[in-house]
Amino acid sequence: MNDKLKKIYELKEKLADLRPLNEGELKRLRDEFTVSNTYNSNAIEGSTLTLRETAMILSEGITIAEKPIKEHLEAIGHKDAFDYILEIADRKTELSERVIKEIHSLVLMADRENRGIYRRVPVMIMGSEYTPPQPYLVPKEMEQLIIDHNEMIGTADVISAAALLHLKFESIHPFIDGNGRTGRLLLNFELMKNGLLPVNIKFTDRVKYYDCFDDYRLTGSADMLTSLIADYEISELERYINIIEAE
Repeated sequence: MNDKLKKIYELKEKLADLRPLNEGELKRLRDEFTVSNTYNSNAIEGSTLTLRETAMILSEGITIAEKPIKEHLEAIGHKDAFDYILEIADRKTELSERVIKEIHSLVLMADRENRGIYRRVPVMIMGSEYTPPQPYLVPKEMEQLIIDHNEMIGTADVISAAALLHLKFESIHPFIDGNGRTGRLLLNFELMKNGLLPVNIKFTDRVKYYDCFDDYRLTGSADMLTSLIADYEISELERYINIIEAE
């Protein structure tokens, strides 16, 4: 893992030394990432929208006739939430309960009753034997999660801290719905706030991604997810560098 972290910071320095992208180039890359990230994050949660359909909804405002309105709203909500974390990451906003609830409110824009509100009922995680904490424990566990993360971010590498944040957040499962999408946005918020690129956890890698949670709950270690995120970060940095050097 140390080799991956070393490579990330070498690539980050190399990118910083290259000609900066102009606003038009940066917007194009961010728009492409937003579409792909929205597609993958929602697909992991069961959305049937394809990548092309997601692009048509977000980039062209087209309604896909045979697809549910709920899936359209989920795509738009995820894009709005990503735009929001871009804004607050630029301001180096500290992680807080308010930030988490605002991200969730955008993600769950189609569910007025539950958006930004901690769950009031017990939940199960589909396909897992793990049981999240009872509802009355959620506020206290979320408070401690935020305290622990804001302390850790100053003492550990950002990828390890962001991975552990994501694993703990999903294990608390604080909301009735939208936990996965919100958690992956929180992960990217922390990466961007600390000078790294956002990562796109692929739908095709979902089994590998789920295995990270099983490993964490078995061992208490965030190493597997940290390694997966590092691989994605290396890929994104190399992609940006290749685009700039090709011009």
